Amino acid sequence: MLNTGRLHLLSQLDTLGTVRAVADTLHLSASTVSQQLAVLETETRCRLIERTGRRVRLTPAGLLLARRAREILDRMADAEAELRALNDEPIGTVRLAVFQSAIYSLAVPAANRLATTHPHLRLELVEMEPHENGPALRSGEADVIVTTTDYSGLTWGTDLDVMSLGSDPVLLVLPNGHPLAARAAVDLAACKEETWACDRPQSYMADLTVRLCRESGFEPRVACRFSNYLMLLRHVETTGSIALLPALAVTADHAVVTRRLSPPVHRNVAVVVRRGVPQRAAVNAVIAALRDHPEIEALSAPGPSREGREAAPRP
Repeated sequence: MLNTGRLHLLSQLDTLGTVRAVADTLHLSASTVSQQLAVLETETRCRLIERTGRRVRLTPAGLLLARRAREILDRMADAEAELRALNDEPIGTVRLAVFQSAIYSLAVPAANRLATTHPHLRLELVEMEPHENGPALRSGEADVIVTTTDYSGLTWGTDLDVMSLGSDPVLLVLPNGHPLAARAAVDLAACKEETWACDRPQSYMADLTVRLCRESGFEPRVACRFSNYLMLLRHVETTGSIALLPALAVTADHAVVTRRLSPPVHRNVAVVVRRGVPQRAAVNAVIAALRDHPEIEALSAPGPSREGREAAPRP
């Protein structure tokens, strides 16, 4: 009889491409993954994996079983969801991957409400930026994600259900007393001589900052790159740098001022799950808690604008 744990490893190898990536995703050692895949080959009496130099790839038999494994695992999840639905009680663990600026404004309040309304549900929060959480959702590492649908690096196919949470304005963040703070809205062309604080390379906000600056006719002069928005805001406070940040990321306890861009730019925030997989009652409860959030000023902005129009997902 096939072992579902080993089938999951094979499916993950098909999705992620390397034994090391599978091991890192599932918090196992690479040798454990390789040993379990070898056992699966013995169980099936088929060669499932072949080496090409220092890498491995699935054989035709391995590809066939990996695709079937996903169907088998989804059917098992379906059966488990139906059994749990008999008493309609949201129970078990739901992994929610959220980008940094939505953790304390959106995810933590939702987790607190769920702890009261559904005490048998365990919500596991994981910080993942838009370039990370889409692949995590598809691989099964996350059950639900909060992301921006404006991230062009993720293909929005028919395998995903996207539910809007609101439109979050992208703001210019300035130190107190900066001359540009006298304006109600700022054209980025006025910032070509400024020093910039940015997110890490190839992240959503770093890519957006570079693109908008280039569209305004200049290359940003970057003084620092921090993945932590609190550190980035602190840099603006203390060094006189400027930054672009979503409104959700800017808290009131920093000595900075924010101004909207001219023309305005927004990112569209959404909760996303895999389509075609029957959702457990616990997953549905998490989705409901995220969508029924108390009013958040940053998510009541009008949109879409320039950014939203360019990168909106295909229906």
